[in-house]
Amino acid sequence: MSSPAPLKLTINGLPVATVAPAERVLLDLLRDDLGLVGTKRGCDLGTCGCCTVLLDGRPTLSCLTLARLVEGRTITTIEGLAPPGGLTPVQRAFVEHGATQCGFCTPGFLLTATALLRENPRPTRDEIVRAISGNLCRCTGYTKIIEAIEAASTGAP
Repeated sequence: MSSPAPLKLTINGLPVATVAPAERVLLDLLRDDLGLVGTKRGCDLGTCGCCTVLLDGRPTLSCLTLARLVEGRTITTIEGLAPPGGLTPVQRAFVEHGATQCGFCTPGFLLTATALLRENPRPTRDEIVRAISGNLCRCTGYTKIIEAIEAASTGAP
């Protein structure tokens, strides 16, 4: 293991100064060092999407991203997604449409859907399916997840 080096970044809107060895992945930095456990460890191979965070607004697999590579950048985790005391439209839609079951994959889906809707506020069903293709759910079968994202995009309940 290498010796830890200083690392400065913005996480959920707040400046963070920490240290991380060169081999530390972002997932471990967030969960183990900073206590942001909403980002889930799933496969550690980049195939399930449970560890998705937004890096400068783009969905990024934190299990495959070296912490040193995010120096000076902006990270949003599930803990920083909602405004204080409320939910985002996509979070509300997930609740209203029953788009979660065990909830393990939910943070990754929410962050991916948020990025999609920022880039494309009115995606087609096919565009939604493509956007979430890197996120795996073992419980819901995706129908309710897709319906929730569609509802969030139209503002429908």
